[in-house]
Amino acid sequence: MNVETVMQELEALGKERTKKIYASNGAHEPLFGVATGEMKPIFKRIKINQPLAEQLYATGNYDAMYFAGIIADPKAMTEADFERWIDAAYFYMLSDYVVAVTLSETDIAQEVADKWIASGEELRMSAGWSCYCWLLGSRPNGEFAESKMANMLELVENTIHDSPERTKSAMNNFIYTVGVSYLPLHDKAVETAKAVGPVEVKRDKAKSKFLLASENIQKAVDRGQLGFKRKHVRC
Repeated sequence: MNVETVMQELEALGKERTKKIYASNGAHEPLFGVATGEMKPIFKRIKINQPLAEQLYATGNYDAMYFAGIIADPKAMTEADFERWIDAAYFYMLSDYVVAVTLSETDIAQEVADKWIASGEELRMSAGWSCYCWLLGSRPNGEFAESKMANMLELVENTIHDSPERTKSAMNNFIYTVGVSYLPLHDKAVETAKAVGPVEVKRDKAKSKFLLASENIQKAVDRGQLGFKRKHVRC
């Protein structure tokens, strides 16, 4: 299949209602409004195809960019490729759910995510923190230096309330993920969540949202989810 055929198939799957939901979250034209589950049959036919993923991502069409993440071959991508992808990721559903997810399946994930966290740019920072959430939620604890994760929790505690809005969400999710999926620092994550308290995330046209990591960690504890690791990061 080539890029034109895939674009035609995606367009045929688009729904106005889904398009409106994506737009309300920050997507803009061009987009078709394809539910992610609807993309699975196309993926089954194409499987992993990095050259096609690059062409689709370059279209700037939100649905095509999302599908590019599904068929990408993360291990064939270099740091420069990820920089190019994050440059084009214009809102959080691309930075956190396409670029960060794809990055999390590479050997350079922590190295690149660290640079993005230190960048001072909202979506790069958000993608960096999100990448760690995908990593911690899927990889063995032994792949992470405990002292580094502890320092990152301290960084969140000291800077979350002054960070850009989307970065706040990803940082809050990081506290939660450490608390649930990285058992060596469960207690420290709980302490951090309590110290941070409610995190206000301001939204363009809607009321502010308040995030409370401590409450969500407790819910996961009550559900018996401590130590949870997912088998696959990508759908």
